[in-house]
Amino acid sequence: MKRLICLILFLLSLNSFAQILNPVKWDIRAEKVSATEYDLIFSANIDQEWAIYSQFVGDDGPLPTVFSFIESSDYLIVGNTQEKELNRVSKYDEVFEMVVTKFFDKAIFSQRIDVVKSSSNFKIQGNIEFMTCDDTRCTYEPENNFVIDYDPNNGLNVSESSKIKQGIADLNSNISLYAKNSSFNIIKSDCSLTNDNLSEDIKKASSFWNIFGLGFIGGLLALLTPCVFPMIPLTVSFFTKKNEGASNQSGFIKALLYGVFIFLVYLILSVPFHLLDSVNPDILNDISTNVWLNIFFFLIFVIFAFSFFGYYELTLPNSWTSLTTKGERFGGVIGVFFMALTLSIVSFSCTGPILGSLLAGSLSADGGAWQLTYGMAGFGLALGLPFAFFAMFPNMLKALPSSGGWLNTTKVILGFLELALAFKFLSNADLVQHWGILKIEAFLIIWILIFLAMALYVFRKLKMPHDGPLKKLTYTRLCSGVLILSFVFYLGSGFKVNQATKSFSSLTLLSGLAPPVGYSFLYPNDCPNNFECFKDFKEGVAYANKMDKPIILDFTGYACVNCRKMEEHIWPKGLIKPYFEEEYVLISLYVDDKKTLPVSEQLTVNKLGGGVRQLKNYGHKWSHFQTEFFQSNSQPFYVLLSSDASTILTPPVGYTPDVAEYEAFLKCGLDTFKGMK
Repeated sequence: MKRLICLILFLLSLNSFAQILNPVKWDIRAEKVSATEYDLIFSANIDQEWAIYSQFVGDDGPLPTVFSFIESSDYLIVGNTQEKELNRVSKYDEVFEMVVTKFFDKAIFSQRIDVVKSSSNFKIQGNIEFMTCDDTRCTYEPENNFVIDYDPNNGLNVSESSKIKQGIADLNSNISLYAKNSSFNIIKSDCSLTNDNLSEDIKKASSFWNIFGLGFIGGLLALLTPCVFPMIPLTVSFFTKKNEGASNQSGFIKALLYGVFIFLVYLILSVPFHLLDSVNPDILNDISTNVWLNIFFFLIFVIFAFSFFGYYELTLPNSWTSLTTKGERFGGVIGVFFMALTLSIVSFSCTGPILGSLLAGSLSADGGAWQLTYGMAGFGLALGLPFAFFAMFPNMLKALPSSGGWLNTTKVILGFLELALAFKFLSNADLVQHWGILKIEAFLIIWILIFLAMALYVFRKLKMPHDGPLKKLTYTRLCSGVLILSFVFYLGSGFKVNQATKSFSSLTLLSGLAPPVGYSFLYPNDCPNNFECFKDFKEGVAYANKMDKPIILDFTGYACVNCRKMEEHIWPKGLIKPYFEEEYVLISLYVDDKKTLPVSEQLTVNKLGGGVRQLKNYGHKWSHFQTEFFQSNSQPFYVLLSSDASTILTPPVGYTPDVAEYEAFLKCGLDTFKGMK
């Protein structure tokens, strides 16, 4: 348990750093010791102030260094992997509260191999798993594969391609995949802004606060459900009245702590996603674009929706509630914490679907784990705040409306919203797999039907299982119904054809939710806004060279929300459109494209942080290209290149919703390109 806790803390600390850390470089060589025996020597060159751990640590210590070999009839593994005393330090570690052995500067390990079939060629394959830490951070590297060739004439041969590398793929792979044999040249353009990094930080911070706000709204909606709202006066009264005649201040403090603990419970739920993000920065993006996971989310959201409609109740196991209620008996601060945990569990039938929406939205956004943390913080704050507020002002409880049928109405409306959002995930799966089923027309019709049904429910023309007798239509219901019908008409305006782009008009409120307007049965456009574009890097570069035009390299995704916002609402603007139509060659690379690569391109390549990955589809290919050459894994991501794709014209940018700022970026790149001639 101690190891797990410490590992969590270490990995979480890693997320506060933006750069990709690579403090350990491995080198392998082979030494012949007899006619058939070799020693494989693994040398870890460790950056200053960093260390890797021994193979031999206690059960409650850090993660050890582990060498594994694939079994083969061609060779035998003789004994265990040995580690040399060089630079090995054993001392008491205050974090793990035990003596820990680790290596600084350089660590050397050896493994003896006995060749069985010395007359034929074969490969020795294996992996190194290790954890490395400095005083404030740790990285965990589970995949560091190596392959060592053996031939009868030369013995074991540790070639350059056999070694563990941290960097872009080998030369031949890069030429084959991208027609690139080296990194890009970078020009420091005169028009480049000096605060580019600051600008990106501000944008990211703004994005985080936006998701915090959405989480807060989600928490407010959860408050207005039958599972939570009636608990507010009951809980606050419990704390305040329990202490009458003793200490009113004590009751106030406990109610305040109750609200704080609710906040912390939901914040803690985001911790596992930080662990995933630390192990592999690409993993959350991979999850968000996974076809089967998107289908799973679709089914879950449909189940959530019909739960809100009142056809059944979703609850967590009763045993969980029993455990938390037992914890309440401790009293004091511990008892208050368990009361907050109990509320979170028993209210799951109402809060679960809203949390699911928050989770799914965060996974599909740049910033993944931290997006989720901010969203959970907003949700927990909104849920816990009323308990603290009414504890401070208990007389305000009288102003709360009484529980009634309106709570069920709120729940049903949330059910319709969940049902609508479910088709967002089905749309993601459809897009990345190119099924061609849920195109823009079908999506809009489904949403129109869902919101029409919602309007009919509000107008009392539809009835759900838990609804009571129909009563007189109130003014609030009438206004709400009119508002919903207005949104239905808004959805209908999406079928208006934009003559300039020869496609349906994009709807601002549906950017990123609906499929691209070019993904259509009636007006198909393979490229946004009917611009000329290329979806292959080499083809696009060849055309740009021929036309002597600079390149807009657009790393995008079918399931990318902000990509759609840029394509549908920034690119068509009067200041921006001429750049795409006249000045640049657009190359759009979809990092979530699940279309299978030709066999000749299904290569195993080295990852930037070490280890290897198998390129199986076009999404893998373009994601690897972006990560390895530009050290970024977020979308949208725009790179301006010279016509021969040898030079980066100005620092790349991500999501840039400000038209003037994006126009300045495009103009800067164009001016730099013209200045090169």
